Amino acid sequence: MTRDVQVTQEGLGRLRAQLEEEQRRLDEATDILQGMTGTADENEDSGLEDARQEKVRLEARVEELGDQLSRAVVIEGHRRTQVDLGAVVTLQSGEEELRVQLVSPVEVEVGSELPHISDASPLGQALFGRKVGDTFTLEAGGRSTDYKVTNID
Repeated sequence: MTRDVQVTQEGLGRLRAQLEEEQRRLDEATDILQGMTGTADENEDSGLEDARQEKVRLEARVEELGDQLSRAVVIEGHRRTQVDLGAVVTLQSGEEELRVQLVSPVEVEVGSELPHISDASPLGQALFGRKVGDTFTLEAGGRSTDYKVTNID
């Protein structure tokens, strides 16, 4: 049974763009590899094996992204009263203010201007279900950090 991959609308767009970019790179790697095998003595060209490995890596990444997109379910945007997937959360920790978005692990990999926190991470798990005004302490890496949820969008 396959599991849905919950993503924001923006994350879906970024995943699609990343798949297009990786597909373009795979096409280039295929062309390069075909050129190398047609002109080089395979026993003498050490770059040929590197090119093959890169092509295999790109094929795996394209397949992975395609799978994630086929299972993608867009998180509906709405005014949130508590932290859930897709929520943009403003946290206060001492004098520092931090603004992050809670996303599924697949969306963490995809670049964004706003820092992404996976719901599977310790901070993501601690945030899930919190409301504005909630405070909590996160123990990680031998340190404890106090946070207060000051806004949820």
